[in-house]
Amino acid sequence: MTCKGAIFDMDGLLFDTERIYQETWHELADKYHVKLADGFTKAISGTSGAHMCAVIEKYYHVSDGAPIMNECMECIRKKLETEVPLKAGVHELLQYFHREGVRMAVASSSAIQQIQANLKKSNIIDYFDEIVSGQEVRQGKPAPDIFLYAAEKIGCKPEECYVFEDSENGIRAGHAAGCVTVMIPDLIEPVPEIVPLCNNIYKSLLQVKTDLEQGVLG
Repeated sequence: MTCKGAIFDMDGLLFDTERIYQETWHELADKYHVKLADGFTKAISGTSGAHMCAVIEKYYHVSDGAPIMNECMECIRKKLETEVPLKAGVHELLQYFHREGVRMAVASSSAIQQIQANLKKSNIIDYFDEIVSGQEVRQGKPAPDIFLYAAEKIGCKPEECYVFEDSENGIRAGHAAGCVTVMIPDLIEPVPEIVPLCNNIYKSLLQVKTDLEQGVLG
């Protein structure tokens, strides 16, 4: 293993929460009598800030996406107060990196308070050296800003860091940052043009750990 750092997305990667997000987006669409067109899930996944607002404006047919974005985030916060479901292999992979002395960060488009709450509730916050929110950078995913900042915060060069992502926007961001991109698709399988941007694609984080142990993932 050559990488000194590992940067993790959160929703759909560490936590099985992307389904909750999509459920909430569609609940709000019903509330506002909007039928979300095909492509919404892919367009919104992994985004934050101005980019997320632009997606909302396009698909919800509104001039300002911020109120709907804020309403969705508040609904998500309430839904996750009781339970944050972990994805398979999270503990195993984090324990592996911890044993190997790899510096770790979470780089998520979610608000910092939500990231911290989820990590604490699932008892994995102590694994991470740094937490970075999309609110802390000028441009959210698919721009590389969040991963460049996360790599800097854990004291690694971008090319020395794995980026673990489930969304196309996240993979585009990791690739643009120059990181070693590893995709674990969640709700959407990668389209052909995304595949060349991935160093590896896996079905689960458990498979990642197995390949790391066998020296297959460099």
